[in-house]
Amino acid sequence: MVHYVVDIKPVSRRNSPKPAPKRLWTVSDPPYEGFKPVDITTYHTSTPDSAIVIDNGSSAVRAGWQFEQAPRLAFPPLMARYTDRKLNRKFCFIGSDLYADGTARGQAKNVYEPGSDIVNNWDAQEGVLDYVFIKLGLDGSRGAVDRPVVMTEPLANLGYTRKVMSELLFELYGVPSVAYGIDSLFSYAYNRGHNGIVVSSSYMSTHLIPVIDSKPLLAHATRLDWGRCQSAEYLMKLLKAKYPTLPGKLNDTQVEDLVRQHCYVSQDYSRDSVAFLDWTGLEDRDVVVQMPFTERVEIQKTEEELARAAEKRKEGGRRLQEQAARMRLDKLIRKEQELEYYKELQQKLAIATKKEAKALLDAEDFDDEAQLEKKMKEMDKSIRKARNKDVGDVEEIEEPPTYPLLDTPDEELDEEGLKQKRQQRLLKANHDARARAKAEKEREKSRLVEEERLDAEKRATNLEAWVEERRVERQTMIQRIKDRDRLKADLGNRKSLASQMRMKSIANLASDNPKKRRRGGDDDNFGADDADWGIYRAIATGDQSDDDDEEDLNAGLKTIEAQLLKYDPNFTEDSTRDAQTDWTKSLMHSFLRGAWPYDAENQKENNQFHLNVERIRVPEIVFQPALAGLDQAGIVEIAADMITQRLSDITGSGDLLKDIFLTGGNTMFKGFEERLQVELRAVLPAESTLMVRGAGDPVLDAWRGAAHWASTPSSRQAFITREEYMEKGGDYIKEHNLGNAYV
Repeated sequence: MVHYVVDIKPVSRRNSPKPAPKRLWTVSDPPYEGFKPVDITTYHTSTPDSAIVIDNGSSAVRAGWQFEQAPRLAFPPLMARYTDRKLNRKFCFIGSDLYADGTARGQAKNVYEPGSDIVNNWDAQEGVLDYVFIKLGLDGSRGAVDRPVVMTEPLANLGYTRKVMSELLFELYGVPSVAYGIDSLFSYAYNRGHNGIVVSSSYMSTHLIPVIDSKPLLAHATRLDWGRCQSAEYLMKLLKAKYPTLPGKLNDTQVEDLVRQHCYVSQDYSRDSVAFLDWTGLEDRDVVVQMPFTERVEIQKTEEELARAAEKRKEGGRRLQEQAARMRLDKLIRKEQELEYYKELQQKLAIATKKEAKALLDAEDFDDEAQLEKKMKEMDKSIRKARNKDVGDVEEIEEPPTYPLLDTPDEELDEEGLKQKRQQRLLKANHDARARAKAEKEREKSRLVEEERLDAEKRATNLEAWVEERRVERQTMIQRIKDRDRLKADLGNRKSLASQMRMKSIANLASDNPKKRRRGGDDDNFGADDADWGIYRAIATGDQSDDDDEEDLNAGLKTIEAQLLKYDPNFTEDSTRDAQTDWTKSLMHSFLRGAWPYDAENQKENNQFHLNVERIRVPEIVFQPALAGLDQAGIVEIAADMITQRLSDITGSGDLLKDIFLTGGNTMFKGFEERLQVELRAVLPAESTLMVRGAGDPVLDAWRGAAHWASTPSSRQAFITREEYMEKGGDYIKEHNLGNAYV
């Protein structure tokens, strides 16, 4: 079939609304894991050489025996202690147990200093160790912990912190021996690493440690102050900026879960961040998180109840109408009776003497017969009007008013006549004004008809010029709408120039000493001068004039666009302002509400927030710390500088690239390993052999590595015995390939 151009409809460029989201995510509940029983059996089956392995992490403490495959205990390093005055008992909650009690949750104290991996709350640390030893079956009946202890610590741990920890273990718990090691090196050894760079990104920080021949080069290790804790704080800041009122309902644990569940590493951040909010595929990239909310209960009535209510309203309306009609009829009857009374009075005045007539008029509060005549005319007119409305009588044509006294000279009139002349002059002025207004209306109507005729004639003779004029007029109207909206926004911002000028005018008018007028003196006659009303308009409407307020800009714009749609082939439906302000094309709407419409009255949607760009922005900080205002190099720059500069002269440094090892919970983002390999390949020599691998379990391999190391006979040489502690002090440490060096 042949299609002509006129038969082909233009393809709409509007985005189609997306179907409802397939899944609404919810925030996690407090991580209460229930009561953990005391394990006495395993303790009795252990030997005096069986070490207790404690991974004393800043996000979780993991503890168990060296011969186990996984830690028996895992809980956050938190403690809460308070006294219940009603029960007169003291309660102590450790780890996730405190989430079972509301009071304990408010009294929670962390073992670590906020924002760091340094232990500073030793009361909480003592409570954590008590919990570990009791749950592992050491009830204290022997007066001490009679098993060796292997404890992890962060890279470059403070000597004072290690000293106090040794003092706590040896003097309070009486352990026979203690060994310390770095968690990330334990994980690397457990995954059979010998030469490479350990990239450990954990809860509080990220470290890069070069290892050659299973020996860490701690002097060349580098720290980046960013981990999962900072990622959660950064996501919270982004959400507060995006939804100012909503993130107050989120706690730290829930935000950390959002980071773990929904964030991932982009392989090309510059490209993906720009295209993330594109309409195509946005519903798959946008994550909708539903917060708890209370739905407003609306009682739904049946159709019968609604019908009865509607009939009841109609019946009530009919009764009101009937009552109003009766009242109007009664009022009409009273007016007719009063008019009859005045007619009888007029007849009495015709036959009465002058003195009797004066007495009759005074009794009815009339000055003279003219006033009585005027009253009767007004009543007759009112009765005819009411009759026409209720009864249906045809209203008589009103006779034009006459003003006989206007042609009479003032010298021929007494005081009462002059008064009536002034009244007639006012009535005539009002009548003439109404006549002029009516004539002006007719002229305006004729002018509009003539303008429409000329416009149609111009459109028929020169369509291109007519279309261009409409386009210019449309742009002018759009600019006025934008200016109006901008002014409203400025008036809402107290720091804007428009708002400051408005407040300045208000303060000037409210001053105890108003400004002096032109005639001098401090007066209080605001409004007498036209300039005062100019100030009033500026305060009430900004710089907009009264004409702007009276014009309906939106209606005028729709009229012009309707004309352009009809006569301009290049102006399509997508060219209209409604199409250009369509929410499906709004970048801000996509950022705030994703690919779905938003109803401000919907309680469910008011308690939702959307994660889109934040999903790739939060993990990107490890590669580009400047995005979060961190004045440090990213892990790619650190690794490249370490390999090409600092370690270039060291024997065996060429093998470092063959094993870039990732460990720690903050490396578990999807795409982390691939992105690091691509970034390193871009900055390293092309002939370099590069391999990036992750730990088998980035979270638990540190504990498993410490347990495996503790089970080897060679590890006993790294234990500090109680006798050595008493002789050499808490500062003493035995160096080994998986621990810190003595400084």
